[in-house]
Amino acid sequence: MLDVLLSWSGGKDSSLTLHALMRSDRYRVRALLTTVTEGYDRVSMHGVRRRLLQAQASSVGIPLEVAWIPKDSSNAVYEERMRALLEKHQGLGVTAVAFGDLFLADIRAYREARLREVGMKGVFPLWHRKTDKLAARFIDLGFKAVLCCVDPKRLSRDFCGLPYDEELLSRLPPDVDPCGENGEFHTFVYDGPIFKTRVGFEVGKVVLRQGFYFADLAPKGRASRV
Repeated sequence: MLDVLLSWSGGKDSSLTLHALMRSDRYRVRALLTTVTEGYDRVSMHGVRRRLLQAQASSVGIPLEVAWIPKDSSNAVYEERMRALLEKHQGLGVTAVAFGDLFLADIRAYREARLREVGMKGVFPLWHRKTDKLAARFIDLGFKAVLCCVDPKRLSRDFCGLPYDEELLSRLPPDVDPCGENGEFHTFVYDGPIFKTRVGFEVGKVVLRQGFYFADLAPKGRASRV
């Protein structure tokens, strides 16, 4: 059995990847690897609070491993901090990192090149799956998610914070990928077959930051602060 890390954003693609890995007898996921921005305590790009990712990790029963990166981090700093974590886990027997990438070949090539530098390999369980069928499977499996980040060049502000369900998919413009693989939107998954318990949260304000709309998701019962 291959010991792997899973690149974890808290969204639907990484959740589907974890589902595939957990159903396989070839892999054992040792940790969920994510990047969090210093000072904000939120997942880079998705804007989700680390506490909610920790709640996800606790529910699935796999440790969360955080790579802390500064605001406006350079690629060199990002790579340095990721490499340190990869080498740490390599020393513990991990030989690969799994990703939820679907069809962006340049991103896959970049990931594989960085992994080769530390003697590890990439695993891509969802690679080249048709995104319309993958979106439908996500819903059919009983996963629950909301849109936490939207690119206003591709979708209106109104989509931010909405449930990722069949109704939403039917409303997407034809040029928007149903899995948001081109960066049109990002999701936060709070329930489904990989979770022992539902992750409680509340949808707060929608704000415009650095050219993207973010729905501020707060742990259930706590006030939303932006």
